[in-house]
Amino acid sequence: MYRDDSIPAAYPAADRVNTFLRGVYGWMGAGLAATAATAWIVAGSPSLVYAVATNRLLFWALVIAQLGLVFALSARVQRLAPGTASLLFMVYSILTGVTISFVLIAFTGESVATTFLVTAGMFASLAIYGTATRRDLSGLGSFLFMGLIGVVLASIVGIFWHSDALQFVISFIGVIVFTGLTAYDAQRLRAMALSVPEGNVGSYQVVGALALYLDFINLFLFLLRFVGNRRD
Repeated sequence: MYRDDSIPAAYPAADRVNTFLRGVYGWMGAGLAATAATAWIVAGSPSLVYAVATNRLLFWALVIAQLGLVFALSARVQRLAPGTASLLFMVYSILTGVTISFVLIAFTGESVATTFLVTAGMFASLAIYGTATRRDLSGLGSFLFMGLIGVVLASIVGIFWHSDALQFVISFIGVIVFTGLTAYDAQRLRAMALSVPEGNVGSYQVVGALALYLDFINLFLFLLRFVGNRRD
């Protein structure tokens, strides 16, 4: 699937941005498709679900592997070959599908489908706004990062302190944070398209896809926790 869409410096700015973003959204779509397919396969296999749910070591290995892949892609983008970056991203997407499979089990199919459509609509609108707006959203970066750290810390507390009120607040704030991050990252990627070094465009497209992929997945999960219906 990979194509090395190099963007000559002589291209007009609009062409550079459009070419870069086509690659970004293409890889994001591929990642979401891999995640959805993996989640569907795992959720439909009781033996796989049982293996992951009852093996704490395996579960944490999946979590650590996902974090490691995100770090490798984000921190080493300048050194990664495009093929390597795309492979790591697809592996990450598949591992995410394994962990998300439990969502398909915990919530009704109607809730999952409805929330996915709502998330897709919100994401598309926010991404278009972030890409097209002339308003500088860079000032939101620090605020959104602090909000993200707060959500992560609150989620860790929620693991040990089970409170419906706390989960409601976490989900509400999570939706706000990732709503902002979607628009912020879309604008950031537009700027990245104009500064990406020649010869390594593919790797930066994959890392851009990872950022938007994470925004979409987290927005979907927080919306599902906020409005979804659990199975009886």
